[in-house]
Amino acid sequence: MSAARIALSTIFFLNGAVLASWLPHIPAVKSRLGIGDAALGLTLLGMAAGAVVALPLAGWLVSWLGSRVMTSAAAVIFCVAMPLPFFSPDVPSLTLSLGLLGASNGLLDVSMNAQAAALERRLGRTIMSSLHGLFSVGGVAGALVAAGAMAAGLSDAHHVVGAALVALVLAAFALPRLVPSSPDATIGRSPLARPSRALLGLGALAFLGLLAEGAMADWSAVYLRDTLGASSALAAVGFAAFSFAMATGRFAGDGVIDRLGPRSALRVSGAVAAGGLAAALVIGRPAAGIVGCGLMGLGIANIVPIVFSAAARVSGVGPGRALAAVATTGYLGFLCGPPLIGGLAQAAGLATGLAVVSLACALVAAWAALLPERHDLDRRATIVTESL
Repeated sequence: MSAARIALSTIFFLNGAVLASWLPHIPAVKSRLGIGDAALGLTLLGMAAGAVVALPLAGWLVSWLGSRVMTSAAAVIFCVAMPLPFFSPDVPSLTLSLGLLGASNGLLDVSMNAQAAALERRLGRTIMSSLHGLFSVGGVAGALVAAGAMAAGLSDAHHVVGAALVALVLAAFALPRLVPSSPDATIGRSPLARPSRALLGLGALAFLGLLAEGAMADWSAVYLRDTLGASSALAAVGFAAFSFAMATGRFAGDGVIDRLGPRSALRVSGAVAAGGLAAALVIGRPAAGIVGCGLMGLGIANIVPIVFSAAARVSGVGPGRALAAVATTGYLGFLCGPPLIGGLAQAAGLATGLAVVSLACALVAAWAALLPERHDLDRRATIVTESL
């Protein structure tokens, strides 16, 4: 494995681990500030708002400065920003610090995916899926370390600061080994650009894929427990099956994509997710629900990596800006999915709400033709390689 791939793998892993290091401390912050669930929910939107604002800007910055510079800057800011919400003295400062954390995460997301696309071309093979798998592994590792720190009696403050410092040290070793990149001299002054038809299609696929991912993450255990009558432990197994299958699918995804091609792999992914969840909803038994969760995780695992890799190679648009446009649309799907399913569940039952998730995955399979074929992507990539 090349030094650049090891370095980028480290950054993807750290992204997941640093995020997971903060999340377990939300109850402590809630208690310290004396805020209720509703106020906390609104405050946590600060992170989402920061990400939504930063994503379009991230694409412009990657095109202007290059993905290596922006990945380095965003990684450092992200690690430094992680402890800030814990030390916020009041709700306004908590909202601002969460906004900074979300914005730096958005910047890092676009930058490191642009780096991944550049490295794919240098290596001549697909690596995007396994890198996203390392993000998932990083999330698990960060959560386990946080749990261990709490069990050992380490204070919350010491944990978040220690986690940030360790992440900064690891990033310092990784960042100099990233793929060199050059700014795109053709970008305009405005960070916003009119999306092309190709980007609109890829954005729609990302929206559907992340809508399904967000909905399953929030509602799978609720469906198993409240609708199918499974125990809390069995409901947790369903979510674990979803998460494990997603991680497994991502580590296996690079080989599948190389064998089938991105378009066929996307079609199979959407069909597996849609069919698995639909069958589980029809059968309506806890065991079938767990299997359905696993098939959903396996099916949607590679939707985002495939779409992001294609976005970075769209002709006529710098890779950073293309990734930012698609990521912004996809992130909106991730945010819309859980409340959409909740509203449908309230009106017609959770099974009906999850049927919409199955439909979204079926649309991914049906609309896989929106994804350019691999030989088209390779030809277009020569136009924009230097902007990475």
